[in-house]
Amino acid sequence: MTLKIHDTLAREKRDFVPADPQRVTMYVCGPTVYNYAHIGNFRPVVVFDVLYRVLRHLYGEDAVVYARNVTDVDDKINKKAADEGVPISVITERYLAAYHQDADALGALRPNLEPKATEHIGAILEMIGQLVDNGSAYAAEGHVLFDTQSFADYGQLSGRPLDEMIAGARVEVAPYKRHPADFVLWKPSKENEPEWDSPWGAGRPGWHIECSAMIDKALGKTIDIHAGGIDLTFPHHENEVAQSRCAHKTAVLANYWMHNGFLDMGGEKMSKSLGNVIIPHELLKTVPGEVIRWALLSAHYRQPLDWTPELLEQSKKSLDRLYGALRRAKDVAPDQAMEAPAEVIAALMDDLNTPLATSAFFEVSSLIEKAVTAGDTVAIAANKARLLEAGALLGFLQADPDSWFEGDASDELKAKVEDLLAQRVAARTAKDWPAADAIRAELDALGVVVMDGPSGATWRMKD
Repeated sequence: MTLKIHDTLAREKRDFVPADPQRVTMYVCGPTVYNYAHIGNFRPVVVFDVLYRVLRHLYGEDAVVYARNVTDVDDKINKKAADEGVPISVITERYLAAYHQDADALGALRPNLEPKATEHIGAILEMIGQLVDNGSAYAAEGHVLFDTQSFADYGQLSGRPLDEMIAGARVEVAPYKRHPADFVLWKPSKENEPEWDSPWGAGRPGWHIECSAMIDKALGKTIDIHAGGIDLTFPHHENEVAQSRCAHKTAVLANYWMHNGFLDMGGEKMSKSLGNVIIPHELLKTVPGEVIRWALLSAHYRQPLDWTPELLEQSKKSLDRLYGALRRAKDVAPDQAMEAPAEVIAALMDDLNTPLATSAFFEVSSLIEKAVTAGDTVAIAANKARLLEAGALLGFLQADPDSWFEGDASDELKAKVEDLLAQRVAARTAKDWPAADAIRAELDALGVVVMDGPSGATWRMKD
């Protein structure tokens, strides 16, 4: 079965054919680490983590090289460091650690490579030099700018005329620019800001050139897949294409471009500037990361996703149902010969259709429930394996089912609950219904929900 992905540049779905099946390369634009990332920032993390898992499934774990950069020098980083009176590394290390913690909690696999801008200054200067030497960039008043008029294909990725792109973007107006769309590759640092020496004067790199240089050094001059949020299409990705192709004289930067849609809050794009952000670092204190991941994958990645409390509630119920089936089947080992359901694979192969893929989970969980009721251990083992394999492809159902329902209950509370459940079984066996009811009421007061089933009583903490 062939993976089809929607290529932003081609504006259609295309069969994915890597340049080298032994080394499949993908690059995703990562965080600017000056604060905690908001939930919208994590949509590409989760979406392209699914892509990473699918590619590993198709080509082998060792055949896929996934790079996600870190922007660790930036105006906002500089300001935060100045406000706190610390070096920028203190800020970037703090928030990169938080980003890793949050991404881990959302079930995202770590990328193979995580290049940082400050560790690639030499590569950035080398690329800027190539652009100046071949006439694609020019120096002016301590700045180096890319000459957009030197690249005939500028605007091809976003598919809009240059004048329209300029009107729709925040373009810095400066007298030293040859054209309003020309963008900065190198610029002087302000007083007390980090700076590096260069042939054009001390300063620091522009944002766009950082990614181009890091892609070159981490993955190569042409890569298989470049991905990120739809808001990066212009100007960031458009500018990456221009400077990379001009520096290397290549036909393309990436053979496939993928972009995820916005997260909305009440019909508005979620953004820090609008002040309508949800911060996973805080949300994870009360909501399991897997629930947030399910919510982020509940719509097709290219479509907008409306983020609501109801979405989280429904995501929790969906996972409860699936973990409930696995919990009832916990005494039967999964059949190691089974693979994920064909419906799940087919949905993922069709441009990562995660809503369709996860909908197929419930049919398998129903088969597990029926097999448990019938005492059919062969069917339990087969369908349990199929559900777990499907979960692994999308980053779900890897937790212990008992732990899922017991949540953050302490060992002391767990022991007390198990003792009360044993007392309740004894009371019910003796047909002492008042005692059984009293025990259930005590469990309820502890925040425990008791679930009676064919194989006995299980429990979970209240939401």
